[in-house]
Amino acid sequence: MKHFSFSNGDKMPTIGLGTWKSAPGEVTKAVTWALEAGYRHIDCAAIYQNEQEVGDALNAAFEKGLVKREDVFVTSKLWNNRHQRDQVSKGLEQTLKDLKLEYLDLYLIHWPVSLKPDVMFPEKGKDFLTYKEVPLAETWAGMEKIKEKGKAKHIGVSNFNISKLKEIMANASQNPEMNQIELHPYLPQEKLVDFCKSHGVGVTAYSPLGSSDRPKARRKEDDPVLMEDPTINDLAKRHKCTPAQLLIAYALHRDLVVIPKSANQERIKQNLEAAKVNLTTENMSLIREVGHKFRYIDGTFFTEVPGSPFGATDLWEV
Repeated sequence: MKHFSFSNGDKMPTIGLGTWKSAPGEVTKAVTWALEAGYRHIDCAAIYQNEQEVGDALNAAFEKGLVKREDVFVTSKLWNNRHQRDQVSKGLEQTLKDLKLEYLDLYLIHWPVSLKPDVMFPEKGKDFLTYKEVPLAETWAGMEKIKEKGKAKHIGVSNFNISKLKEIMANASQNPEMNQIELHPYLPQEKLVDFCKSHGVGVTAYSPLGSSDRPKARRKEDDPVLMEDPTINDLAKRHKCTPAQLLIAYALHRDLVVIPKSANQERIKQNLEAAKVNLTTENMSLIREVGHKFRYIDGTFFTEVPGSPFGATDLWEV
């Protein structure tokens, strides 16, 4: 298994199990199957509302001796209603309690969007907190404090564009160590990836398979289906692998971390085997030339709320 190396020498497996959209009742099995298959990286978030079940699976694996805590890299994310200075540690403590862990390997600010403490998802403008009310620098200072206390070994962000990364870096004692973003052949994010790499920020690709199981409210009938793309399928046949394995290999060949989600035991195993798919320079060029450009997780659940103080430029490179 390849690893991403942090500046202090800590290593993060480049293939992890994503747990977004894994329903309670199935995510415990998925995490257990992943650990049995050889995964040593699990990606979580408070807003996924399944961290207690993930914690059950992790602790059962520790107790059985399947793996040791120090051998499993666990990531989680701070939700938007915990961006205020006194709320950041509360968000982490709840996640640690749910996961039944004493520390996280990586903790990320989930979105550069702030909500009031009693709001999970916004319905009106008053549900938000503006950057004037809660500057990103304030949230990042809370993240740095968490790292100082040893509650998270590494800290970073998710869904941050270049502008927002620069804003944090201008006031930070340390730069974010990771930026988790939607990334796949329809959304290669080359400019953002180059910026991150040039500033020592790792990149994790979420929704690498095109998020076909995203909520119905986030789908349109004419959305392109990445897993059905002719180029992807043709290359998968050539390499005698599945389209999913080819898409995971695409991220790995760009020296990225990738977190495909699955709750199917066989597909969980297959996704890990993607590390063995060797793509050539010609293969990568063909993938870069796919016809579609598309973002599956477009953030409109924040930007199109009536009265929202946030727009697309707060989230994406546009």
